[in-house]
Amino acid sequence: MGMANAKQKGEGIHFRLRSRAFVVKDGSKQFAFVSLDSGMGGIVLKNRVIANLATRLPGQFSIENVCISGTHTHSGPSGFLQHTIFQFAGSGWVPQTLDAFANGVTESIVLAYKNLQSATGSVAVSELTNASVNRSPTAYLLNPEAERARYKYDTDKNMTLLRIDAEDGTPLASFNWFAVHGTSMNNTNKLISGDNKGYASYLFEKEINGDTSVVRPGHGAFVAGFAQTNLGDVSPNTRGAHCQDTGLPCDAIHSTCNGKTQLCVASGPGNDMFESTEIIGRMQFDHAKDLWEAAKSGGMALEAEVDYVHAWMPMAGSPVTDPVTGEAVGELCSAAMGDSFAGGTTDGPGMFDFTQGSNSTSLFWNLVVGLLHPSKEEKACHHPKGILLPTGDISIPYPWDPEHLPVQMLRIGQLVILAVPTEFTTMSGRRLREIVRQRLVAGGVLRDADGTVVIAGLSNGYADYTTTFEEYQQQRYEGGSTAWGPHELNGFINAFVRLADSMVSGNATDPGTPAKDFSSKCLNTGPKLGTDHYPSGAKAFGDVLKEDPTRRYEAGKDVVEVAFASTDPLNNLRPQGTFLEVQRCVGVGADPAAAPRISAAASCAEWGVVAEDGDWETRVRWVEQTVDVILKARTFVASWHVPAMAPPGTYRMVHYGTARDDPLIGSTKLTEYTGTSTPFAIAASA
Repeated sequence: MGMANAKQKGEGIHFRLRSRAFVVKDGSKQFAFVSLDSGMGGIVLKNRVIANLATRLPGQFSIENVCISGTHTHSGPSGFLQHTIFQFAGSGWVPQTLDAFANGVTESIVLAYKNLQSATGSVAVSELTNASVNRSPTAYLLNPEAERARYKYDTDKNMTLLRIDAEDGTPLASFNWFAVHGTSMNNTNKLISGDNKGYASYLFEKEINGDTSVVRPGHGAFVAGFAQTNLGDVSPNTRGAHCQDTGLPCDAIHSTCNGKTQLCVASGPGNDMFESTEIIGRMQFDHAKDLWEAAKSGGMALEAEVDYVHAWMPMAGSPVTDPVTGEAVGELCSAAMGDSFAGGTTDGPGMFDFTQGSNSTSLFWNLVVGLLHPSKEEKACHHPKGILLPTGDISIPYPWDPEHLPVQMLRIGQLVILAVPTEFTTMSGRRLREIVRQRLVAGGVLRDADGTVVIAGLSNGYADYTTTFEEYQQQRYEGGSTAWGPHELNGFINAFVRLADSMVSGNATDPGTPAKDFSSKCLNTGPKLGTDHYPSGAKAFGDVLKEDPTRRYEAGKDVVEVAFASTDPLNNLRPQGTFLEVQRCVGVGADPAAAPRISAAASCAEWGVVAEDGDWETRVRWVEQTVDVILKARTFVASWHVPAMAPPGTYRMVHYGTARDDPLIGSTKLTEYTGTSTPFAIAASA
């Protein structure tokens, strides 16, 4: 979800996605904040989570006091957004995705709630300068010179970190907000991956909880969330955009090479997408670790006050005022996407002949738009955007864009979190933070000396991008994807000012009209579960089809690959579990405290688990095969990139799966199976 590339179909797991939550409570007020390894939050997703929580924790949580913010990995599944434009850009409507997300988010909130204890919070902020670049710098330069002069960079380099410790000093959690896209993994990747932020979380949790050979990934007591903020124009591909044919920089305004968008691609800093993900993720982890220590020794100690406010913001036709002068500036347009939306970005170029910065349609799309009949008023409202898709006017087969969007403000002492449902650009986020902070300081809610305001992006719903009025004029990808026209940012600022005033006064704000949930009418386009069949050469599920047990692999250099006869992973996603374990023979009399995850085998007295499919160094794929003309079979291909620190010894791979009987003969029985490779040797790194 994110690249809108029809060829990018999932095949397996790079490392698992996680939902990371904290709950904060003071007296009668509490809220839950979730950083979810997904492309974004979603209106239906949040509704399902609230419904689940009503059963699991009656009376504790509602739409108002839960925030679900996506990390914006572009290597997570699609199919959980109800509006047509996002179904069109992904895999349609896939209930399996929604269920997995809703169940995971629910479980993380329940676990956090059950772990409530007296705790302290502290905040530290500092710059991380080399992990991001602005991918639309020419649009940024259209912002007023005096405004730009107030800032050192054209992206927000500040990382803001919240440290949470138990009363006895035990570390409980670290959540931070830093702006960078989850596009280190590019649009050729077909593996589920948390991208750079997911990897940073994995590293931090491993640092505090202990090596994953002792504590399974996602099971430790300490939680590290690397949340998203105003990332709209911020890329992790720090080498910038270059032409794939010549190696020269792309055209700066249109991001083209000889007029073609597809050849203009940003990359780096690594030699491939896996290395780039590792580098950008590790940069965030290293910086967060420094901030973690800074928060303890000299950070801002948070006061024990909790508050929240939530509203639904009406979109098309809403009047907009200048947030500084209060003068009317116009209204929000009916939603529409521009030509440059189809051009894509340098992180993931579009598939047709559109270019960024374009405001005139091709002949083909001119015909399409003519059939959709955007009015003269709509065209004038969106100017200079060339309307490609008037999404606010289309409701076939379902509405293409929401009529109402969620806005939310959360507060812990001097820390305020602004939850927005779009991707704010750098300067858009700065304007929103500044105006809300001024309002809260003037109202006595925050102190001018230390009040900190952060944006939690892609929260509770999703509706593309938000640029400044000035950036909108160039109609780069971000401007073309600002759906409600040039005044959208000020519309959001107006809405958050109302939330701020409500928080200051203590009076309830107008909750607004909730967005419609029409997901029950969405056509299920997800995969259909059916009978599992043996691939060629297999007599049972779990049979080893390919391995090389005679080879001696070298740590830090080689990749071990084993193929097993397998089944549809959707039979059982194995939440908080794994499809793969890499095990090492640890011998008789091993210290249980050093390796508590032990299983027995005849050829070795004890096996310890050193990696699974939630670890960075493993990759798993399901390869489909047609047998007997029409029947589908699957092979599970497990790869272990042996880390340099892997101790020499005897290892093996174990695959876990679930087989489904044929529903046509009246049985839908699920049967667990296990496949085990022949032991192989790992030599020490040279």
